[in-house]
Amino acid sequence: MVDFSSLAQKYGSPLYVYDFDVITQKFTVLKEAFKARKSLICFAAKANSNLSVLKHIAKLGAGCDCVSIGEVKRALHVGIPKYKIIFSGVGKRDDEIEEALKNDILMINLESEEEMGRVEMIAQKLGVIARISIRVNPNIDAKTHPYISTGLHENKFGVDIDSAKRMYIHAKNSTSLDPVGIHFHIGSQITEVEPFREAALVLANLVRNLKSLKIDIKFFDVGGGVGIQYKDETTIPLYDYAQAIFSALSGLDVTLVCEPGRYLVGDCGYFLTRVLYEKNNGFKRFVIVDGAMNDLIRPSLYGAYHEIEVYGKENAQETSLADVVGPICESGDFFAKNIELPSLEHDDLLVVKSAGAYGFTMSSNYNSRSRVAEVALEEGEDRLIRQRESFEDLIALERKYL
Repeated sequence: MVDFSSLAQKYGSPLYVYDFDVITQKFTVLKEAFKARKSLICFAAKANSNLSVLKHIAKLGAGCDCVSIGEVKRALHVGIPKYKIIFSGVGKRDDEIEEALKNDILMINLESEEEMGRVEMIAQKLGVIARISIRVNPNIDAKTHPYISTGLHENKFGVDIDSAKRMYIHAKNSTSLDPVGIHFHIGSQITEVEPFREAALVLANLVRNLKSLKIDIKFFDVGGGVGIQYKDETTIPLYDYAQAIFSALSGLDVTLVCEPGRYLVGDCGYFLTRVLYEKNNGFKRFVIVDGAMNDLIRPSLYGAYHEIEVYGKENAQETSLADVVGPICESGDFFAKNIELPSLEHDDLLVVKSAGAYGFTMSSNYNSRSRVAEVALEEGEDRLIRQRESFEDLIALERKYL
């Protein structure tokens, strides 16, 4: 049992806490599920890019899926081998592409014919051969929130099958491109196996077609998207997930690449926030806390649910409905609406669960609020892995221009 009260006293609030032992456990289960084939697990850094998190995952043997050159630099900085780094994303600048090529990472994942043209031109200028994969849109409904669905024609990601074929043929005939991979990512927080199976079948058939054209695809990247339990979701058994993909790849000699983000770090994280006071306007009960939407935006952005526990009052019998809201000057600044909570007092501690993914990485300085500290738990010990920002940190890039 984690002593959240001691952590909040030691490091202050609001606060992010990550249990690294949970990350290790989740990674081990995933690695075991894929052991029947050549595989590479590349953590999606966008879920949680703290350097200590990345370093821990690197020690477990993972690579990194990056969607900016900043994430590529973070991965290299903590010692993730360049041959385990993939650079994805729908809008890469020329300077980002150039730096990725100079760093000789595993491959650049292309999202359009136009982007392929930029990569080819930059590779020619540098005198290098760019290893590429192509993100193919299988037009599969992942049955998830529309903001995190990415595999339909209406989404901005990837190219259709016919466009992909043209791109692969062009790349094969190019002196500056080496088409080594194929990729799909149909969405995030997916709780059914079937969308993964359907997408894998579509792309596996494309790979067979490409191999008949002497285009040797070496890496079959199934993206990420495996969901976790926030409330009452039924999660996917990892064995079933792996077997669905294996069945689609029957007869193909490829290295399977998986890009988990939320699956690895979502459950490891907690967001701690203290009660400032309660407010009741006669119609509504509000619990006002020191954390805000700038710290954890998922409830405001997606209407996402996070279980909230009152530390030390978990077994309270008398409860009533309340909204948990923050200090920011927006009606959208909330962590939960109409949830049952006991009567709360100043300094009571709320624990927001499953906050390890897309929490701190999506935080901001809105309302000139400093970003919070991050703490790691490992083998019974706690340590600071990012200090709380000060006001001086907040204005450091502005003050010299006054």
